[in-house]
Amino acid sequence: MGRFRCVLFSIATLAAAQAAGQGYPSKPIRYIVPFPPGGGQDLVVRALAPRLTEALGQTVVVDNRAGAATMVGAELAAKAAPDGYTVFNGSNTTLAINPNLYAKVPYDPIRDFVAVVQIASLPNLLVVHPSLPVRTVKELAALALRRPGELNYGSSGTGTPAQLAGVMFGDAAHAKLVHIPYRGTGPALTALLSGETQIMFSSITSALPFARSGRLRAIAVTGARRSQAAPELPTVAEAAFPGFEATTWYGMFVPAGTPATIVAKLNSEVVKVLRVPEFRDWLVAQGADPVGGTPEELAAFVKAELVKYAKIVRDSGMRPD
Repeated sequence: MGRFRCVLFSIATLAAAQAAGQGYPSKPIRYIVPFPPGGGQDLVVRALAPRLTEALGQTVVVDNRAGAATMVGAELAAKAAPDGYTVFNGSNTTLAINPNLYAKVPYDPIRDFVAVVQIASLPNLLVVHPSLPVRTVKELAALALRRPGELNYGSSGTGTPAQLAGVMFGDAAHAKLVHIPYRGTGPALTALLSGETQIMFSSITSALPFARSGRLRAIAVTGARRSQAAPELPTVAEAAFPGFEATTWYGMFVPAGTPATIVAKLNSEVVKVLRVPEFRDWLVAQGADPVGGTPEELAAFVKAELVKYAKIVRDSGMRPD
C-alpha cells in the first residue's frame, strides 16, 4: 500500500510540474545578479533581459544583490521558490571559487542550483592607470619586482576571477602586489580611474571603453587567445608568461526543484537569443564569447570547475581578505 501511495505521489508531482511548465511564465521574472550595476555581468544580463522579455511575453527584471563576494545574491536565489520566477546569474566566482576559498558558504553549488545555460566566457583586461610608467606586461612585471608591496590592484571582490588573476600574475612575476577588494567591477573601476589603485584585471566588457578613450591604459588580455574585441592586445601568455590564463564565465541557474519543463523553456529561449547575429556581435564587441549549450553541459562544466579551482586556490595560497 505504501509503495502504491508513493507511485501516486510521484505521478501527482510530475503532473503538477508539467502543468506549471505549460503555463509558464504568467508573471514577471526576477533575474538576480550578485554584483552592483555597471560590471561586465550586469551589462550582459541587462542586454539579455529585454530580449527574453520579448520572447517570454513577461517582464524580466534585473535585481542587483551585491555583497559578501556574491554570496548575498546566491543565497537569496538558492532559497527562492523553485517556480521559474527567480533566475540567477552564476559564475566561476560564486559556484567554483567561493566553495573552495571560504570555510562556509550559505549554499551548495551543486545541490541548491539547477543549471540552465552558459551565456558567455570572457578574458579579463589588464589595465593600468595612465600615470603608471608601463606599457607592456614585461615592464609591469619588472616594476612590480622593483617595488615589492608598493603597487596595488583593485578587484570586483574577494575570491573573484579578477583577484585570482592578480594573484596568478604576482606569482608569475615573483612580485608582491597588494590586493584591494571592492563591491563589484563598477566601484573597482572608479577607484582605478581616480588613481586610488594602479592596476586592475577587469572585466573586458567594463574596462575596454575606458581604455579606448585613453582614461586607462590597456596592457594585455588574460585569455588563452587574443580577444576579437581588442585583437591588437597580446595575451599575458604570449607577452611574458607562457601558460597564463584567467577567464570569467557565467550562466543562468534556477533554484533546485524547478520543473524540468521550465528549465528547458528558459534554455531554449536564451539559446535562441545567443544565436541572433546582432546580439552575438554585441557580445563579441564587449570581449565576450557566446556559449549556449544544454543544461547538462553546464552542470558538468560547473563540477569540473570546482575541481580545477580547488587546486588553483590551494596552490596560490589565496585567503579571504
